[in-house]
Amino acid sequence: IPRESSSRLHILLAEDHVDTREVMEQLLKLRGYKVTSVSGVKAAAQVAKSGQRIDIFISDVGLEDGSGFDALREVTKHHKVPAIALSGYGMEEDIRKSREAGFTSHLVKPVDFDKLESAIAALAVA
Repeated sequence: IPRESSSRLHILLAEDHVDTREVMEQLLKLRGYKVTSVSGVKAAAQVAKSGQRIDIFISDVGLEDGSGFDALREVTKHHKVPAIALSGYGMEEDIRKSREAGFTSHLVKPVDFDKLESAIAALAVA
């Protein structure tokens, strides 16, 4: 994504591992994205309900108070946005479950940041 278009994208990031969330948030911000990060389903739902703009939702599949699938359901009640699942599991069954839940992409942790940025770019133009 060219820097000028990345600066217009607002990403909601749900990740319960503090260090991972902070690193991902900083890397995304360095690439020019506006990022709101949360640790769980309830917090993601609150951001979605607040009316804050969300262009892309990125969520760990396992969160502190539920699943990324739960978080996606909450977010999409208020915003019809593409979503990227992050998981420690990448078998076909895991990817299928993510797609069935409504995630557009499924990336395996530890996340290759170039792959994440490619997934964001693909969603941004879709």
